[in-house]
Amino acid sequence: MKPAITFPSWVTWGLVFPLIALNGWLFLVVFEYFHSFVTVLVSATLLAFILNYPVRFLTGFGVKRGWAVLGTIAMALLLVALLGVTLGPIAYRQFEDLADRLPSWIESGTQQLQSLNDWAGNRNLPIDVSGLTAELTGRLSGQLQSLVGQILDTVLGTLGSVVDLLLTFVLAFYILLHGEQVWEGICEWLPQPLGSHIRPLLGKNFHNYYVGQASLAAIVGSSMTVAFALLKVPFGLLFGLGVGFMALFPFGAGLSICIVSVLTALKSVWLGVRVLVAATIVEQIIESGIAPRLLGEFIGLNPVWVLISLLVGAKVAGVLGVLIAVPIAGFLKGIAAAMRSNGLDGEPLSASGNSEL
Repeated sequence: MKPAITFPSWVTWGLVFPLIALNGWLFLVVFEYFHSFVTVLVSATLLAFILNYPVRFLTGFGVKRGWAVLGTIAMALLLVALLGVTLGPIAYRQFEDLADRLPSWIESGTQQLQSLNDWAGNRNLPIDVSGLTAELTGRLSGQLQSLVGQILDTVLGTLGSVVDLLLTFVLAFYILLHGEQVWEGICEWLPQPLGSHIRPLLGKNFHNYYVGQASLAAIVGSSMTVAFALLKVPFGLLFGLGVGFMALFPFGAGLSICIVSVLTALKSVWLGVRVLVAATIVEQIIESGIAPRLLGEFIGLNPVWVLISLLVGAKVAGVLGVLIAVPIAGFLKGIAAAMRSNGLDGEPLSASGNSEL
């Protein structure tokens, strides 16, 4: 019997890498073709995952699951409708007002930079911001025109968004009712024992990420809105909600605080400084006092891999990709760690968190 031919590892990887790249490209083509359907499906799955918590709470009091699901979906729709008719119009009106005032804010920022340039010139200081002034005016003016076009696209696409939202809630309703059987069927088709490990790992990563991150985002958004109101920041509600939404993503709160500070500094540099200082203090109090209790080591990913996963998710699926990038990366890390330690040959991992995943 002839001995088996073995190849160096670099040869093996040289053959495997083109196959991985080809499969990745094929996945992106298929995803782009079914983008709308995949978006609704993933959104409905995430919604069902979140709503399963109140459903389980109600069933714990003896309520039948069907009625618990129906009541939870109805309350979620009612909450969305209430937010849509209360905060929604106010935030959208502030967004429109911000777009109208941006030109005057840009002009104010340009004048402040020019005053700084004149002040430095009178004192023979090596500061010249004239080029920065022209760059600021040109870039922000272009972004403003793009912003107006995006607002128009949003208004024209509202009907489609409403239809997709209703489809998402309908699909989430059926996932809450029959998701258990669907996941069991999917896992049975996967090679074992890999299939028995996938569902617990997905549930653990999504549970630990979304429970902590969503709670943190709500606290950050509320705190920032109150702080901006006390500082009498223009469009405080819009900016507070924006910071809260960005807090759903790692590094998002700090980035949004910088953006809000720059925007308000265009109107008044001292207002921008106050916003930056106050928002940073609030954010640090939450990050150091509340976030560790909510998040802990929810994923265990190196910050570099967190950032890479966010960039890849944004490139593949936009905002939805950013929302699921980190827990997916944590799941892949868990699978890789189990395979490396031969954990897939043992007992299935214990489920943690929400049973819908």
